[in-house]
Amino acid sequence: MAQPLLGRILVVDDEIDLAESLESNLSRRNYEVSVTTSPEEGLKLIERGNFDLLLSDLMMPGMNGIDLLRKALEIDPQLVGIIMTGQATVQTAIDAMKAGAFDYLLKPFKSDQVVPVLGRAMEVRRLRTENVRLHQYVARLTFESARYQMIGISPGMRQITQLIQKVAPTDSTVLIRGDTGTGKELVARALHYNSPRAKKALVTINCAALQENLLESELFGHEKGSFTGATHAKHGLIEVAEGGTLFVDEIAEMSPTMQAKLLRVLEDGSYRRLGSTQEHHADVRIIAATNKPLEEEQKSGRFREDLYYRLNVVAIALPPLRERREDIPLLIDHFLTIRQMGQRKYQVHPDALDIMMRYPWPGNIRELVNVLERAQILAEEHTITMDDLPANMIVHPTATTRSPPLEASETGPLQLEAMERNHVRSILEQFKFNKVHAAKALGISRRALYRLIAKYDLDGRHGEGETPAE
Repeated sequence: MAQPLLGRILVVDDEIDLAESLESNLSRRNYEVSVTTSPEEGLKLIERGNFDLLLSDLMMPGMNGIDLLRKALEIDPQLVGIIMTGQATVQTAIDAMKAGAFDYLLKPFKSDQVVPVLGRAMEVRRLRTENVRLHQYVARLTFESARYQMIGISPGMRQITQLIQKVAPTDSTVLIRGDTGTGKELVARALHYNSPRAKKALVTINCAALQENLLESELFGHEKGSFTGATHAKHGLIEVAEGGTLFVDEIAEMSPTMQAKLLRVLEDGSYRRLGSTQEHHADVRIIAATNKPLEEEQKSGRFREDLYYRLNVVAIALPPLRERREDIPLLIDHFLTIRQMGQRKYQVHPDALDIMMRYPWPGNIRELVNVLERAQILAEEHTITMDDLPANMIVHPTATTRSPPLEASETGPLQLEAMERNHVRSILEQFKFNKVHAAKALGISRRALYRLIAKYDLDGRHGEGETPAE
């Protein structure tokens, strides 16, 4: 049975022997390969064809590979480019990344060295193509700005987008669930701006940020003299949101008394200002969010059962970032665009992207945003490398060299920093403090290793073949 086609590749290289060798080897690996020695002819082929990858030599007569890649991406922005060169320098790599290259190959190379790069490049191509399809799919959704647009092609995000489409036009109460930093407020905004209430206010209140008496005053308002300091009457956020949407974040932090009052609003729209006997009626849609398991809160008596069922009309569960890794490149591109520092958009080196793809992201999207902001500040030449990432991301449990068994401390489990320190020390000792070899074993740069040595006071004697200046 014929094997499925892995992808369509265009090879542009004025060395005809190398180009034909690539065509022969890659064709046997189920790639469809087209070859030309002319960059100008390559552009014409791209205009006529539907290629996934472009493998281009760097130095060619008439037009170099970087200029070819720039023009090719203008024709097909989803094309993934790989530069081949026999003169690899740091500046070459930087220029290639600026032009939009996914990676570069140093000549001479064997076909076996190309295959893993092509596999990763094809995954990027798939993600770019899926991203275009998703944008077409979510084009029916309205967002207040690009900053609050929903990004993702993972199955979980597709289901959430479909659910928003169905639920947003209704007045149904929605409960958004998910870990801290997963984007619960983003979903609330998407629900509001795709509803008939979009022209009215979207009002947000965080129950964890206010004490009970202040929360009641903020939510329902108060009358003059209802408590010390109440020198005038005040409208509550329910009144402010009249005709619109009220987003109640961290609802599990509400006291039982406040839960009962919110339940009345959900049941018939009735509420009273603090210190008033007059009934008011609210025309407001309520969307709630929590990062706690409400079923357990309800069973333990900390959350009202009737309120739980009233809120849980439609539930939207946001997956943590570690469960939607295919969305990470798209999120990185999105945040580097909307939170760009300086005149040019930053690029991410493939090695740094690989680390970010494997990292578990305990802080979810919020942590990703902070990491990218920090990386842009530290990065040189507008390219984010491994050196610009936090040390705890680089020294990862998936390192190939294993540390000795760790003992539990007397006060409890070892903290992450203690584990990291022990691991780095073990590798340094294994290589007799040769920092060149230790950095390679850890999968990090020497610059990153020096930071860890200084952080954990791990100075040791210099290994053989390494001078103190290294």
